[in-house]
Parts: sequence; C-alpha cells; structure tokens
Amino acid sequence: MYLIKRNLLKELESHLSKKEISLIIGPRQVGKTTLMKVLLDKLKREGKKTVYLNLDFESDRKFFNSQEALIQKIRLEVGNEGYVFIDEIQRKENAGIFLKGIYDMDLPYKFAVSGSGSLELKEKIHESLTGRKRIFELYPVSFVEFVNFRTGYKYESNINDFFYLEQEKVFYFLKEYLNFGGYPAVILVDEKKEKTIVIDEIYQSYLEKDISFFLKVEKIDAFSELIKILSSQIGKIVNFSNICSSLNISVQTLKNYLYYAEKTFIIRRLTPYFKNIKKEISKSPIFYFYDLGLRNYVLSLFGNIEGINQNGFLFQNFIFNILTEKIRYTGARIHFWRTKEKAEVDFVINTGREVIPIEVKYKKFSKPSIERSFRSFIRKYNPKKGFIINLNFEHKMRIEDTEISFLPFWKLINFKF
Repeated sequence: MYLIKRNLLKELESHLSKKEISLIIGPRQVGKTTLMKVLLDKLKREGKKTVYLNLDFESDRKFFNSQEALIQKIRLEVGNEGYVFIDEIQRKENAGIFLKGIYDMDLPYKFAVSGSGSLELKEKIHESLTGRKRIFELYPVSFVEFVNFRTGYKYESNINDFFYLEQEKVFYFLKEYLNFGGYPAVILVDEKKEKTIVIDEIYQSYLEKDISFFLKVEKIDAFSELIKILSSQIGKIVNFSNICSSLNISVQTLKNYLYYAEKTFIIRRLTPYFKNIKKEISKSPIFYFYDLGLRNYVLSLFGNIEGINQNGFLFQNFIFNILTEKIRYTGARIHFWRTKEKAEVDFVINTGREVIPIEVKYKKFSKPSIERSFRSFIRKYNPKKGFIINLNFEHKMRIEDTEISFLPFWKLINFKF
C-alpha cells in the first residue's frame, strides 16, 4: 500500500534548516504524526540525530514537567545538536510559554512541533511564539493528493494531462471524494463499512478530546446537534435565532460553539460581500466544512449522497475549499453575495484591487448559460472577469466589459486568477 503523499512535506523539509519552530497544526487524524515520522526517517537516513516525543504517551509526559527535564532528555538522546520532534503539544498546559522559554535559550536544536486544533494550540501558542515559529496547517487530503494516490502516482508529474484526457475517471474520483472526503484513514480502507467505522471513530474522538476534554464543553449533545444543523445548511445563510431556539441555548453560547468548531478545523465561516448595506443582505454568515466525508457522516449520508439532491451543495463546498487554498498568503478574501431581492453569487474574491465573482454549477454544459443573479452582480460592480465553475465546459465570452470564463473544476486547481 502506498503512503499518501502530502504536498506540505516539501515546505516542511525546506523549513528544517530554519531556526524557527516548525509548528504543524490541523484537525485530528489528518496525518500530522505520519508527516513528522516521514521527516524523522529522512533525517535518520542522512545520519542526523533525532528524538521524537509524544504527549499522548504517558512515558513521555514526565519530560514536560519542566523545561530543564525536557532539555536533559534531549541531550541524552541527541547530544549537543539535533532535531527534536514533539507530537500532541496541546496536551501540555501553557504550551506556548513553555516552548517560548526553551526557544529563547538559543539551544542548538531544531524543533518541529505538532498538535490538533484546540484553543490551547491555536491561541496561546500562536501568541507566545510570535516571531519564533512558522505555522504549517495540514488539512484533510486534497483532491489532487487523493487522485494521485488512487492512480498509484502514475500521473504525478503530468496530472493536468490526466485530468484533461481521462475526464470520466476524474468525475468518478470526484464522486468518491464528495462521498467520503479526505481523511487519510478513510481513504486507506476500501470497504464502505470500514470507512464508516473509521469516520465514526474520528468524529467521536473529536467530540471527546477536543470539545469535551480540552475545551470543557459540557453540553456535548447541543454542540453535536449544532454540527448536524450546519451540515444540513452548507451554502445557506445561517439564522442564529432559529438555531438558538432549536438547541435551547443562548446566542453567546452559540457564538462560542461556532468559534470552537472553527478553531478546531471543522467548519469555515464565509461572510457576505457588500458595499450598500441597506440594499444587500445582513451580515449573517455561511459555513462550509473542511472535510466533506465528516459532514456527510454527521447527516447519516456517508457514502450515500447520490439521488438526494446533495451533490450541488457538496460541490460548492468542494470548490470553496480549493479557492481557500488558492488565496492563502495572497491577502485576498472570499465572500458570498446575496441581496434582499434574492440575487446571489456563490463566491466573490476580493483582492483589494478588484472583485471576481465565481458561480459554481454541478452540471455539464453544452453551451454557455449565465443566470440572472450573476448578470446582476456584473451590472452592479462591473468586474474585469468572472468565472462559472462546472463539470466539463470550457468557454470564454463577454458581458459588456467583463470577461466570463467557463472552467471545468479540475482546471481551477492550477488556475491563476
């Protein structure tokens, strides 16, 4: 069986030569430990000295009782220089301050640290290690990583050609990905029953460890029901009052739960784009999921999305995840657009210099067709370009001064705006 190759590996490898702490964060069970062990193996083959400590292991926790105890353990294992890998750092109380103190001793060690997305990791470490770390966020396996794995890396160097020439196979992979998502442990088993067992364990572990243990959420049932409600509303504006009434919780509790779900890499918040707040809709957000398989599981639709009108919203979530990755580190922002007259555009990328409307259609086109809402946005904002992302069709046309590009979804992956 192949190991699922992660694109983040090259970035991490290049950062091993930097003094800063390499801080790997992300959802539970997306492969952070596997990634660290790949790096460890590489360093060992190069003859470098390494030590790996995991705070999930009781035998390792004692070395984190004090900074001196950890340093003594490191010296015992690697001597006066080497590479230190620390896993599940969120289990250490005040982990950021603890690591800051060690880093500021200017020791001859390179630290690579990983942990899940608990608030301890996302907030306190982030603040304490300002200027001392680089964050690497590892998410569920991307579609390209998934296709490369499923094709045995045969087309890794010319994946774009594979997408173009084997569109039926690509569409088959898309449906599989929309059904089961990108958690590595799910991808690595073949039978649907086994996949379901794996995703169940991932979700229950998330509730028990991140939400109950680390974040001290007492109303686990209410939190879980909130995730279920959001799962049923991807691509739709969330009504906070209705949710509070349904769950019998306060608005502040709802906001706290949403914040927790975002910071633990379950959902992403999408806010509206507007210039005229009186005519365009309120500031209520839309939420999308990091992993589509987890979303489907919560709704008891895991592996069963066909024929129940789910593909459109899942495809929209899928494209949103691709767009989010594309604009990382660019300063651009993604929004959605809705008006009180119910005109809507799925995504609006605001680069600061221009706005780019993007409509997503889970359908095959034989000729160009543009809906009234998209035309309404173009008339209102006169963007230089806009995109219709679909399953198969590629075409360019103009509406007044705006160039409209129809793009197959697979072309978006490597497209530069």
